[in-house]
Amino acid sequence: MWTKKILLIILVIETKNAVTQGIVGNPLLQAHPCTDNDKITLSFEPNLPPEEENQYHVYISIPISSHSKVYLKFDSEATVRLFDPSVARITPENAQFRIHFFKNADNLNFNVRGPVNGTIPYLTSVNINGVENCKNYTTGFLDYLISGYQDTAEVHLTVPDASCGRRKIQYTELITNGLETKPGDWPWHVALYRLENADIKYICGGTLMSKTFVITAAHCTTIRGSPVLPETLSVVLGKYNLIGGDISRQEKEVHEVIVHEEFTAKNLDNDISLLKLKTEVQFNDYIQPACLWFGDLQKKLPKGDIYGTVVGWGFDHTDRLSSQLRQATMPKVSESTCIKSNPVFFGKVLNNRKFCAGTLNGTSACNGDSGGGFTVFVPDSTSSNTDGAWYIRGIVSLSLSRKDIALCDPSSYVVFTDVAKYRGWVKKYVK
Repeated sequence: MWTKKILLIILVIETKNAVTQGIVGNPLLQAHPCTDNDKITLSFEPNLPPEEENQYHVYISIPISSHSKVYLKFDSEATVRLFDPSVARITPENAQFRIHFFKNADNLNFNVRGPVNGTIPYLTSVNINGVENCKNYTTGFLDYLISGYQDTAEVHLTVPDASCGRRKIQYTELITNGLETKPGDWPWHVALYRLENADIKYICGGTLMSKTFVITAAHCTTIRGSPVLPETLSVVLGKYNLIGGDISRQEKEVHEVIVHEEFTAKNLDNDISLLKLKTEVQFNDYIQPACLWFGDLQKKLPKGDIYGTVVGWGFDHTDRLSSQLRQATMPKVSESTCIKSNPVFFGKVLNNRKFCAGTLNGTSACNGDSGGGFTVFVPDSTSSNTDGAWYIRGIVSLSLSRKDIALCDPSSYVVFTDVAKYRGWVKKYVK
């Protein structure tokens, strides 16, 4: 089991008149991280470079006498720098910070910084001489302000084709188990098969984008980083049962494997590819294309978390491939939240073209679900919860493995390729 720890890096840099000047710069946000104590104030400065925006200042307007001891705790790894080193010194002690005052002070002010770009540590305890001053703390409220590196932007003046992302079959009966699906629920989901030593094996999922193109993960269509031969792949659409008959099934040969030119197999960066089919798909009640996500859609979603659904025949709780198509709905989480859950793993694999999603409660994508879409339902209008379309927001890429077996850890977040960052690349091929 992974245990959270605090990286104890102590920097003391003198800042002239920092205490008397108060808040530096033009903070976008001032807040009370300890909701029960208005004498503890946090300020966050916007528009800093990506490598500097994972920091904030804390101002504690409580007089502190000489020989006092203050202990600080955070929810993740942190670096703390005192504004005024002439009255106190800071040292690490048992996964927290200890500040020992050798002079009287009117207040305590310090800077907090996360160790990884995009990760903000949140204050969870301020203990002054044995008295807790932060009994009710809050976390995560700065995550949405982290911009990171942004090298791509698009403006969309028209609404995409309304024929995509819509189910043709509407069931009236209720699904009693949230993981179950019915034929026609996900008409854009496809199964990818590959010829291996004279055997045809199911390898991954994918998403139908048009009559001739399927989008999937690059690691599903490569071997040691190189594209597989098109003739070794086949795409099955309208599939519900992994083994056995289906109501409406079409199998297509692959004409071309288009792997992103910057895909790297080592860390699965740019894990996205397109399959061009030899012949056109015939749309019907059980086979339809999904819509391609674009940034402006965010405005149409209800306020709060972005929830997406992943479907596939991946390994279930019995550690076996599911015989029927299953679904899992999960929220997209911030980069900071994801990295904090396991800095060693997620701190290395995440970048600005990936995102995390999951619930940490055992509902997750697993082996066999790779290449499938993280699809988001977008209503046609703010007044409608039933009329709308499904958009592919991400592609299942990788997850943390369990220690006992080379299978996914369902209690961990899943990493997705951020389709929004590749819209231009996709549109070069899918017209």
